[in-house]
Amino acid sequence: DWHGNDWAPDSETPSSHPNARFACPAEQDPAIAAEWEDPAGVPIDAFLFGGRRATVVPLVREAFDWKHGVFLGATMSSEMTAAAAGTVGQLRFDPMAMLPFCGYNVGDYFAHWLKLGEQADADKLPKIFYVNWFRKAEDGHFMWPGFGENSRVLEWVFRRCDGDAEAVETPIGLVPAAGSLNVDGLEIDDADLEALLTVDEAAVAAEIDQVRGHLDSVGDSLPGTLRDELAALEQRLAG
Repeated sequence: DWHGNDWAPDSETPSSHPNARFACPAEQDPAIAAEWEDPAGVPIDAFLFGGRRATVVPLVREAFDWKHGVFLGATMSSEMTAAAAGTVGQLRFDPMAMLPFCGYNVGDYFAHWLKLGEQADADKLPKIFYVNWFRKAEDGHFMWPGFGENSRVLEWVFRRCDGDAEAVETPIGLVPAAGSLNVDGLEIDDADLEALLTVDEAAVAAEIDQVRGHLDSVGDSLPGTLRDELAALEQRLAG
């Protein structure tokens, strides 16, 4: 096992560290694209960020533009649920899911993303989306089935990249218009689907101070563009 002790499937102790990861060669995937190892690379159409949020954050949204997309990634969060510690309602920010892995100043990391956008042709930049598979209803059930059904959201993303899927503008981004997300054959309550694609502006506004505190924690290296994006969000929420 991971301690160097003998281990068998019937052992009472785990074989691996609780945070262990296991991988196999991607080339073994029978469905892998033929261009997988093309040295010339392939065009990137979209980036998807995602946080684990039980409330507030819709199933999927598209950023207005590259800068807004970087802002979405920079302010990714999950909810803390330790009631005994008094942290219910508090957000744990994990920018671009890179908090444990970013090997240099995170403000410089954000600046790098923004610079990529400045140096590229706007019509060649990938779209940026933010997904959330973990919304819960008041009774605690997950409103979206997840797993393979997430391909329905990916289909909408692909169609947005192709310009043939409708979206509705909200203060936090573009969400699927009614009927534009393929739910044929999916067992989902109409109220759940509506909630998944609805933006509670008051709830978003209630989290602004935490978002600002997160950005402030980055310090002087925080690109001013991200503060501008926060100010723009506040203006949109104010109507």
